Amino acid sequence: MRPMFLSLALLTVLPAVAAPLPVCGYEDRPATLAGYDDWPHTLLDTLYRLPEGYAPEDLVPVSDAGVGTGDMRVRGVAMPDLQALLAEAEAAEVRLEVQSAYRSYEYQVQTFAYWVAQDGLGAALKTSARPGHSEHQLGTALDFRSADGPAAWELTDWHETPEGAWLAENATRFGFVMSYPKGEEAVTCYSYEPWHYRYVGREVAAEVEASGLTLREWLWRRGSHGAG
Repeated sequence: MRPMFLSLALLTVLPAVAAPLPVCGYEDRPATLAGYDDWPHTLLDTLYRLPEGYAPEDLVPVSDAGVGTGDMRVRGVAMPDLQALLAEAEAAEVRLEVQSAYRSYEYQVQTFAYWVAQDGLGAALKTSARPGHSEHQLGTALDFRSADGPAAWELTDWHETPEGAWLAENATRFGFVMSYPKGEEAVTCYSYEPWHYRYVGREVAAEVEASGLTLREWLWRRGSHGAG
């Protein structure tokens, strides 16, 4: 259950009056906070998108953290906390792996077309972002899985694995937030994805967790477009 009241600290972060969160739909509105330095606050959903040419210049191989393959990349700003997260997971005998990281606009075109061909347009819209709308283009979103296991979406609920449960319990301490939590599909506009985490930094992650809001709701209230 979400808290009825926000702390005074949070009230200083979120606007006192916010425009209603838009209902889920499919448009191509430019994201209002789309600069490279805006990465913790950029709202991307089924309505808001990044430009085709958005490509962070500080991408580094995820393999620098001992996971993923050489072609997977993440923004350098996320690397220290990703390394810290993985080190603590290993100390807890939890073995995580990265399934997917940064996706260029062109890669998103291919990915979305694949899922449309596999499942049909209606199903693809619920589970795959249209090109430009994916958080992966920010270079700060990662899809995790259990090491030596299948892709997390091939399981009934990856959260029920030791790795999924540990990550859900500990990710925010390292600046990562689950973008699409269970039971919030009408708010997040996407199906439940216990493997998809976005790096927003430790301070923002703590604020999102304390607010009881989904990341989409928090970003809407935090951004200029949410002010009434």
